Amino acid sequence: MSKKIRNCFYEKLTFKKMMEAHYRARKHKVYREEVIQFELNLENNITNLVNNIRNKKYVMGNYRTFVIYEPKERVIKSLPYVDRIVHQWYVEEFIKPYIIPKFINTTYACLEDRGTHKATEKVQQYMRICKRNCGDFWVLKCDIRKFFYSIDPVILYEIMQKYIQDKALMSFTKLLIFGKNHTTGEVGIPIGNYTSQFFANIYLNELDQYVKRELKIKYYVRYMDDFVLLLKTKQEAIEIKKKINEFIQTKLHLSLNDKSRYYPQKMGVNFCGYRIFTTHRLLRTNSKKKIKSNVKKWNKLYLKGKLDLEKTMQSINSWLGHSSHCNSYKLTKKVLNSCEFLMGPKIERQMEQNLINDFLTQSQ
Repeated sequence: MSKKIRNCFYEKLTFKKMMEAHYRARKHKVYREEVIQFELNLENNITNLVNNIRNKKYVMGNYRTFVIYEPKERVIKSLPYVDRIVHQWYVEEFIKPYIIPKFINTTYACLEDRGTHKATEKVQQYMRICKRNCGDFWVLKCDIRKFFYSIDPVILYEIMQKYIQDKALMSFTKLLIFGKNHTTGEVGIPIGNYTSQFFANIYLNELDQYVKRELKIKYYVRYMDDFVLLLKTKQEAIEIKKKINEFIQTKLHLSLNDKSRYYPQKMGVNFCGYRIFTTHRLLRTNSKKKIKSNVKKWNKLYLKGKLDLEKTMQSINSWLGHSSHCNSYKLTKKVLNSCEFLMGPKIERQMEQNLINDFLTQSQ
């Protein structure tokens, strides 16, 4: 594989590839009005989109902005559907085949066959190795302060130039990074764009390479802007934290969150929703509080006859999937038994309890 992406922009700018991007973009959204409207004249819309990009007439639409509050307050920006098709095409045709293979193998966010569970497994594996080889090692746990809002588009563009030599692709990348106005000087990239999660990963790949190549840290795992380093001594942790902070400030215009700290391994590692120890994994406290709070809310709605059971069961199954990757048998049993809407008339209770116990036994 060549070091840079060369002479392939127009080769990959075809009706077929853009249609494939459309089918990916519409996944789980087939009944949304903007998708339906786009598909009413699908072939012409795809043809026009390809021609507009080819003739440099493509302009991104206006963002729709809204706020979410889980797990914390975030401002989300959503582009029109046609732009999401373009993002799908760009990521699948250029970023995934050419840039992602250059990442280190212990970064886990937004990558196929990785994710939170693989990340926690790798951290625990490293902890066990360190415990066996070093005894009482130290953990350096860090995250970036307001990461997406702090990414410098100018630096991101310079980083992308290291991967891309195709002039047409670089010009299009500039449009995706800076949007309509290339001279605003604004900092941050929109949370909500499909490209943003990949641009963010590419941005912090600079840190990954520095940690592995310059600092020579063997036990390092990153999930987006959260990362863990396992080190032999407290003094080493102090020095490495200082070097990392200096690097991200000078090279990436970022800073570490105040919660970034170092501590003895016996305290465990809070990472990707779990508290990880060498011998076991537990759910984080806020996850326990959230599910208990949700159960109380669901029970109240059930007693009033207003519970959407299908949607509630989807939420429960999602939580069960998360909890099944740690030592949570007693907690899971307690949570399920407290769900009044899982209990029908008395004559059916024992049968339903047996089903719950069977599920718990399988997931134990």
